[in-house]
Amino acid sequence: MALTPEQTAAVTSWVSAGDSLSAIQKKLSEQFKVSLTYRDVRFLVDDLNLALKDAAPKVDASDVTKTPGAPAAAPAARQTGPAAGGGPPTEDDEDLAEPADLPAGAANVSVTLDKVTLIPGALASGSVTFSDGVTGQWIVDNQGRPGFTKISQPNYRPTPTDGQAFMQELSAALQKRGF
Repeated sequence: MALTPEQTAAVTSWVSAGDSLSAIQKKLSEQFKVSLTYRDVRFLVDDLNLALKDAAPKVDASDVTKTPGAPAAAPAARQTGPAAGGGPPTEDDEDLAEPADLPAGAANVSVTLDKVTLIPGALASGSVTFSDGVTGQWIVDNQGRPGFTKISQPNYRPTPTDGQAFMQELSAALQKRGF
């Protein structure tokens, strides 16, 4: 859908004012009676070469003393292989554990992506090893939502740094595979 110059100028002013994509979507609907999905609004902002402003202040993740619940132990050695079991990588696993734009001192999280996904309803699956040695199996469902199917430690919650590192590694692995 092409917007009029007036609508384009309005979207530009909303983005420069710091509005979120959902706020822009709502304003387009209310003021111009233009119904767009959230994704379409995202593409519109990209097509107009506009940069959204971050609503939340950035947290310095490089200082683990500021992160509540951060483990005091040093990160575990990087593990590879199926389900990070310590064996060598096989043809069914792809080791994608290189850090991707993580701050200095960030968690060492290893993510592998299965070459074949046999879980019904999953687009992709693989394994992860967090910096404290806890391992798990993950999936991305057919709606693009990541989740865990198995974790080696019951009721485990990764540290915020590990969570961020996992999402960055997962994103890089999926992009490398063409998702």
